[in-house]
Amino acid sequence: MKIKEVTKYLESIAPSVYQESYDNSGLIVGNPNDKVNGILICLDSIESIIDEAIKKGCNLVIAHHPIVFKGLKRFNGKNYVERTVIKAIKNDIAIYAIHTNLDNVSNGVNDQIAKKLKLIKTQILSPKKVVKKMQVFMPVHAIDDVKKALSKTEIIWGKDTIHSTYTTIGAAPYGKTNIPQVKFEIRFPSDTLPSILSVLRKELYEEDYTYDILDIQSSAEHIGSGMIGELKEETDTVEFLQFLKKTMKTGCVKHTSLVKKKVKKIAVCGGSGGFLLSKAIGKKADIFITSDYKYHEFFDADGQIIIADIGHYETEQFTIDLLYEFLKNKFSTFAVLKTKINTNPVNYL
Repeated sequence: MKIKEVTKYLESIAPSVYQESYDNSGLIVGNPNDKVNGILICLDSIESIIDEAIKKGCNLVIAHHPIVFKGLKRFNGKNYVERTVIKAIKNDIAIYAIHTNLDNVSNGVNDQIAKKLKLIKTQILSPKKVVKKMQVFMPVHAIDDVKKALSKTEIIWGKDTIHSTYTTIGAAPYGKTNIPQVKFEIRFPSDTLPSILSVLRKELYEEDYTYDILDIQSSAEHIGSGMIGELKEETDTVEFLQFLKKTMKTGCVKHTSLVKKKVKKIAVCGGSGGFLLSKAIGKKADIFITSDYKYHEFFDADGQIIIADIGHYETEQFTIDLLYEFLKNKFSTFAVLKTKINTNPVNYL
């Protein structure tokens, strides 16, 4: 089994095109054609994790957070990022990150939190907008190859590879002759446009096709940020916060004023989710659970909702279990292990 087969499987679950623009998900270190001897799953692929992978004979580390977020100009070991990358390369260990793309799918990070909190009637808190429609005009003989090539990309909508496609036959002049032509239509999330254009450039000669891109209004309910759901029964707020602290194994729950005596509708976002507060308020959540809130940002609750900051690591720690289940159920020819190291840089007294 090669590394690229493992990463392809993971990207069928959480396509890399759904990562945020600032992110760096994907194969960060390593050769995709190398054989997999063992996989170590972690949240942060820091130096101690590479040491653990070496000790356990794992040559592929799969992390939630990318060890590299921006370009490195030197590799001289002056910081933990450079030391980690150097050690991984020296020991032929690949590092793969599956970050905001796993945050943005309905069976990803936020679903894991929702399950831990026993939420029902869950849905994406802020669905990604599907705002583009493309009309591609191409020779009839090319349509099958283009469709086949698109089916291999990461433009995935639930069980359907391509969502809402439509073709019509016509004719268009090419030089001195009229060649039968197809108008191929597809709706897609705006952030997948580069993938679609890449397919067209690869499958068609530049002079053989033209395209129009139109704005439409729609949304992909299974792709987006955060999650919202309900408790089975309305629960005393203090009791719920105690349950939250115990269940999410956090040393501290920082929260705003308990403006609601009981809670039922719960919004969550793994990692830094403050950007979703207005969405949580708009959907009438009683409490919004996330992390990385700054002092002045707590005022934004404005008496309309309870904000509960439980810590970044704490919101995402169960992502390790999620990835383990994905991989263990799919692959049996090599060991899939969960790290024994707690990489949380934050400690509580």
